[in-house]
Amino acid sequence: MIAVFDTSPLHYLVLIGEIDLIPQLLPRALIPPVVRSELAAPGAPDPVRSWIERPPHWLQIREAKGEPDSAVAGLHRGERAVIQLAREVAADLVVLDDKAARSVASALGMRITGLLGILDLAAQRGLVDLPAAVDRLRSTSFRVAPSLLHSLLGRHRTR
Repeated sequence: MIAVFDTSPLHYLVLIGEIDLIPQLLPRALIPPVVRSELAAPGAPDPVRSWIERPPHWLQIREAKGEPDSAVAGLHRGERAVIQLAREVAADLVVLDDKAARSVASALGMRITGLLGILDLAAQRGLVDLPAAVDRLRSTSFRVAPSLLHSLLGRHRTR
């Protein structure tokens, strides 16, 4: 399974100490160089910059070869590059949190998830203590509707 990641999910997985979930869930993880640049930007938190300075062996950094499709024209350059790379490699999954980018990727027929989807999958497989991970996520700048977190936690309490 090939998954192409945008910046946000990686950023927050690093911050909450759950970045090692990715290779347990997704055998091939790719990012375009612009995502690497965003993770390494001076404004990024130190743990995120340190992580991407020495990317793990399971993370492949790959440039999209073709020209971006007009469907992605209104998106941020990181999301454009993620969607373009995902199309070129026929990714099984695109991991992004931006609402507009998710909409475009979905309209292009891509299977999408975000940070919460990764945590949900990891919890289903018994790889993460979801309430603890969500508590750590709440202590970051990650923004999500409280009702979505409540629903996610509720689903796991009933399992």
